[in-house]
Amino acid sequence: MHVTIEDAHKAIEAARAKAVELDTQMCIAVVDSGGNLKAFYRMDGAWVGSIDIAQKKAKTSVFFGMMTGQIGQLSQPGGPLFGIEHSNEGLITFPGGIPIVDKDGEMSGAIGVSGSSVENDHAVALAGASTIGATELPAHPWRT
Repeated sequence: MHVTIEDAHKAIEAARAKAVELDTQMCIAVVDSGGNLKAFYRMDGAWVGSIDIAQKKAKTSVFFGMMTGQIGQLSQPGGPLFGIEHSNEGLITFPGGIPIVDKDGEMSGAIGVSGSSVENDHAVALAGASTIGATELPAHPWRT
């Protein structure tokens, strides 16, 4: 099942509330399980450059079924995924992208957040994702 528009709005509102709590301005993107943009929100004052980054964090997370910070750890020089950020028309490999898992244990989409420190980006994304699903993926989150 894909993230519904209602779910996407709930995730964005929870993420926005966390950003307000952290006193920062964010761009927040939610994608479905195919990596297609479902909903987007740019807070007043959020960096224009964060628009693209938030969307790419969400896509990166859903494309590879893991948090973007985990991909970042694997893509360091000498790592098994070194250079992966150059694939798929550009990926983002630092924290702020989190997969969303539905009640059946399948990845239904992902959220990507950009606009502050990577720690804040991750915290805001986690607030949004955990509002509408789990964030830990089972061994095989996709059906083929």
